Amino acid sequence: MKGFFCADYEPQQSVAPGESVSFHAFNARWHWEPGDEPERPEGSGHALAGPFEVRGAKAGRTLVVRIGEVTPRTWGETFAGGERFAWTLEGGRWACGAHRVASAPFLGVIGMPPPEPGEHSTIPPRRWGGNIDCKLLVAGTTLYLPIPVDGALLMAGDCHGAQGDGEVSGTAIEAPLERATLTLDVADLELRMPIARVDGAWVAFGFDEDLDAAAAQATETMLDVIERELALSRKEALALASVAVDLHVTQVVNIAKGVHAILPDDAYR
Repeated sequence: MKGFFCADYEPQQSVAPGESVSFHAFNARWHWEPGDEPERPEGSGHALAGPFEVRGAKAGRTLVVRIGEVTPRTWGETFAGGERFAWTLEGGRWACGAHRVASAPFLGVIGMPPPEPGEHSTIPPRRWGGNIDCKLLVAGTTLYLPIPVDGALLMAGDCHGAQGDGEVSGTAIEAPLERATLTLDVADLELRMPIARVDGAWVAFGFDEDLDAAAAQATETMLDVIERELALSRKEALALASVAVDLHVTQVVNIAKGVHAILPDDAYR
């Protein structure tokens, strides 16, 4: 496991475009079992699997990440105001005392290293992905990321058993990841920021320390999607976005805040 992004790390695995990788990962605090003593590198962030090299992937192209499986272990934890809340997975729901929430697991971190040398924090999301923390990125969805370095060198982990938009305490249900499978491919889309294809909708992301700037990025990225997918002018796209695209606060706790814009398939029909 790695606790940083770094373009100098040796790949854990090298795959051709269209091939899949499978992996496990500790939870956000580097635990596999409740109360164990994690071997966590000093100053590290999330425990991430990878890097996964995609042969032939070049900086400037787009990495296509098809999320095929996200299976958490059967325990997790949430921290709020300095207190730990323990969860147990019971069937399709997480239980914490008398509380029950639906299980909706996803990977909080899917991303690539900045092109600058050295190790980089896993905490803030960036243009090439990372700690996006979007609850829509469940199994069956596809994430599109601008590639910053040759080979892509994707890293992933930070399994969340469930999370609300905002992630307001700073943690979701932080569960160890039993197994995830990602299929990696390369495309030639021009992306200013990441986008995703989820069930029945397009999603566009924006990240910035200023929430207004993040919202503006998500909006501009969604206008790019509308222009491309619906063959509309920029002004038409803006007019239609104003009446049919929803902006959601992805998270407000990762230094760079996140906003995602959602365009339902049936919005203009």
